[in-house]
Amino acid sequence: MAEQVVVEPPQAAVEPQNSSLQRSMRSRHLVMIALGGVIGSGLFVSSGYTISQAGPLGAVLSYGIGAVVAYLVMACLGELAVVYPVSGGFHVYATRNLGAAWGFTTAWLYWMCWAVALGSELTASGILMKRWFPGVPVWVWCLVFGALLFTINAISSRVFGETEFWLSLIKVVAVLAVIVVGAATIIGVNPAAGVPAAGLGNFVTDQGLFPKGLTGVLITVLAVFYAFSGTELIGVAAGEAEDPQHTIPRAIHTAVIRLTVFFIGAIAVIAAIVPFKSAGLDESPFVTVFDRAGLPAAADIMNFVVISALLSAGNSGLFSCARMLHSLAAEGQGPRIFARTTRRGIPLVALSVSMIGGVASLLSSVVAPGSLFLAMVSIAGFAVVAVWISIVASQLSFRIRLVRGGGDAGALAYHAPAFPVVPVVALVLLVASLIGVALDPEQQASLWFGIPFTVACLAYYRIRHGAGVFSPHNDPVQDAAQGAAEAGPGDADVRN
Repeated sequence: MAEQVVVEPPQAAVEPQNSSLQRSMRSRHLVMIALGGVIGSGLFVSSGYTISQAGPLGAVLSYGIGAVVAYLVMACLGELAVVYPVSGGFHVYATRNLGAAWGFTTAWLYWMCWAVALGSELTASGILMKRWFPGVPVWVWCLVFGALLFTINAISSRVFGETEFWLSLIKVVAVLAVIVVGAATIIGVNPAAGVPAAGLGNFVTDQGLFPKGLTGVLITVLAVFYAFSGTELIGVAAGEAEDPQHTIPRAIHTAVIRLTVFFIGAIAVIAAIVPFKSAGLDESPFVTVFDRAGLPAAADIMNFVVISALLSAGNSGLFSCARMLHSLAAEGQGPRIFARTTRRGIPLVALSVSMIGGVASLLSSVVAPGSLFLAMVSIAGFAVVAVWISIVASQLSFRIRLVRGGGDAGALAYHAPAFPVVPVVALVLLVASLIGVALDPEQQASLWFGIPFTVACLAYYRIRHGAGVFSPHNDPVQDAAQGAAEAGPGDADVRN
């Protein structure tokens, strides 16, 4: 290993000067935050739509591709999160490795994504509550759940981490239950007597293995990318992680492995049991699996689980929104008031503004035409892919400039494997997904709204701050030296 020279980097390389967030999250908290952000409506509700478009085998293939892309992005994220363990770190990665304008735009894209997602999660939860309380208006449940999530996030990051741990645990148990019960139904070892074995006949449809061709698979891959969004929340919480050089890589590896098993295992079981022609968005396929297994009260049980899943995703989204605004302000790229924190280290102002974004999304879903709501959801999908591109491009730029500056990539506390294959392949697949969106009339709205929004952010930052905002100005060798120095000589176990 090359000799490491510790050079004191600019303060922003490690933690923004004005930051007062507390490092209280452990690896299990980070893993569950990622699981909580990912395992949500994309799996519990939309998996039926994926099967209907790609076919049973095509759906499994689509989720496999999504898992690969998620791993590639997370590998790049891990390298950057250890070098820059800053809460809300995505825009910091882009600022220091692509340019300040790109960091500014990345932050606002990600904030908008989760603000819209928060509103949609609260609205969906309120609609599902009508199953048990048909006389209570949806907006009442939205208010109750919104206040609950705000309170959880306003107490402390440890309370958020513990709450998200248990909410995510409910979802994990539900997914495992579907896999176990579904597998028993497939092979005929069913807990309910009189239910015949489902077998694997669903995978061969009347139209073949891929009933709608590869086009159907391509369209669902785009949706699956969005379904996997949330894995990057580990990077958002990096600034509040205990011992980030150990915690972050361990959390990333654990989260990716578990997500791959959960998603592909669940979708394979669902695809084998749920009839291809009846799959869709009318009912959660998880409910269908339990119904086919002959288990009583399956609908009510899964209704509770799905509500928990939606609230968990909203909980993670609100956390992400608040930390992103706080990080923007701490870096001087947003209003200073967003950098204020309570005595417990909570960015309460940023948290409140993020809740307003969620309320605005809720109002639009109630009073605005459905096309407007669809456009907002499309913007969220565009934003996720754009943020992933930003993460991968930032890691690619960091590593290239590090080597050119005489740095040793092997001395990093954690480095993405197979450079430059990992970031290049990730970029190609992510850009291809945007091209695919352009070919799908139902998803073109994401480009119509997403591209102008991105250009507007870039133009605003350029006009306000002048030239030089589209290129990095930091020294990556100094940043890497600081990250390696913090890892210490005993941390070789996290290097790959």
